[in-house]
Amino acid sequence: MKPRHKKLAIIASSVTALGVASVLVLNAFQSNLVFFFSPSQVAAKEAPIGKSFRIGGLVEEGSVKREGNSTTVMFAVTDTIKTIPVVYTGILPDLFREGKGVVAQGKISSSGIFQADEVLAKHDENYMPPEAAEALEQAAKAQKASLVQ
Repeated sequence: MKPRHKKLAIIASSVTALGVASVLVLNAFQSNLVFFFSPSQVAAKEAPIGKSFRIGGLVEEGSVKREGNSTTVMFAVTDTIKTIPVVYTGILPDLFREGKGVVAQGKISSSGIFQADEVLAKHDENYMPPEAAEALEQAAKAQKASLVQ
């Protein structure tokens, strides 16, 4: 093989290896990508059914109900406009409270109940996940706009 052909073979194999590595990295990124939706977006059917995503807002006052002696908890997440029921089996974070910010990750069933795999609560008095804070802000703007009209 001539030196020129060797160079071309090395370049072609390098480009192929780079392409394969890029496809593998993008595939791994896509499978771990989790989107955030507000309760209003979920109620408007913007969230994917059967795929994992995050929902955030406030735990609705008086909505937390425990199922007997099990670790299954039912509660509702609201953005002050729409409310989505959530079912979670597991130990809730210590900071989980009614009226406080929460982000849950899981899937929504065809019946409209969010089956959470993970529940995250805010960690101090001044913090709320950026997505949840933005969703609450958008809901408040929409509520003000509907009152003005």
